[in-house]
Amino acid sequence: MENTQDDELGDLVWDQAEQRAARGDTRFLYELGVRVADRYAAASEEARRNERRLAHLVRVLAFTPGRDSLAQLLRLLDEKEPPHTMGRELRAPYIASLLAEHQRVDDLAAALSDARPAGDEPDRLDELRTCLFHELVLRGVDVDAFPPVRSWSPARHHWHPLNWLPERRRAIEAGAAFPYRSMSGTATRMATRMPAEGRVDPPTPRTAERSALRDVATVEVHETIVAAAQAGDWGDCGAWLFLPDEPVTPDRVPALLPTLPMHCLEDLAPGGRFEIAVRPVEEVWALLFATASMGSFQAPGAQGAYGRLWAWKSLSGLSGAPAGATAEEVEHHARQTTWFHFEADSRWFSNDSFSDYGIAALSPDGRRIAVLAATDTD
Repeated sequence: MENTQDDELGDLVWDQAEQRAARGDTRFLYELGVRVADRYAAASEEARRNERRLAHLVRVLAFTPGRDSLAQLLRLLDEKEPPHTMGRELRAPYIASLLAEHQRVDDLAAALSDARPAGDEPDRLDELRTCLFHELVLRGVDVDAFPPVRSWSPARHHWHPLNWLPERRRAIEAGAAFPYRSMSGTATRMATRMPAEGRVDPPTPRTAERSALRDVATVEVHETIVAAAQAGDWGDCGAWLFLPDEPVTPDRVPALLPTLPMHCLEDLAPGGRFEIAVRPVEEVWALLFATASMGSFQAPGAQGAYGRLWAWKSLSGLSGAPAGATAEEVEHHARQTTWFHFEADSRWFSNDSFSDYGIAALSPDGRRIAVLAATDTD
């Protein structure tokens, strides 16, 4: 019956619309448009309901440990690959993160075993394997102990964006945090509020005089620094780069930052709250990783594999690593950098424990200050 109605509606649109318009019967076109719009709205709502249903079924299978549930999930994904128009919860990065959280590594290795030679054309499960590889690496799994998992490395496909990432967890990544998800799809997030350790708050009232330094961030530098926040679909983010003529020592940064021309601090009064702390690079990487991987209040994020990539990219931009640097080279630059985490009572910051932060990076020679500010509010 529904197909017949669709056929009749299609005949009216394609066979009669132009003729009726030529006769001046534009009301017919209006009424036909209303029918098509209503049909589209109903179909869209039905599609959303089925997307939610499918996402729940995928979660149930992923949450249920064991090779039987894995086999049925992989069969479903292989035979009925969700279209890319569906949300992130039905895409490989998200499903890989669920599997890494709830399934045993040896079960994953057996279920996703791939005996094809390296360089072969990818199949529908290759993206899932690739994302799982990095999810497991980040969780400290020795992939060399599981030959099938070792073969999932994106290095077999030189074109894959995750091919840049190191195939073993770097020391800087050891503190990566992962969300805890419920069967309903809700997930925990990492708190962004800085700890009490390392505080170097400048005395108040601060100077009202503005710094003469100007932001010189190029489009490329800006996009690199904000990569993690944008990957996590945060509400707003900004990046700035300042190149002092004279070296700036780390002890001068807390007083200098509030005077720099950045819109995240532009309305901060000399007596307004400005808190800042020196942070280890490992904690900065973990914050960037959580930003990208866990996402915002409105979106589930890029997940572990791609969150790892975007965290490294932001770290690279903040530390000033050269273009084309390897992860090892980026880590070297980052360890030479002095890192600061700040918050303020400006309108740009909402000052919620999970919704915003600022990071400043001072180069070893004191002649480069890069800043990232991210907020999950609009």
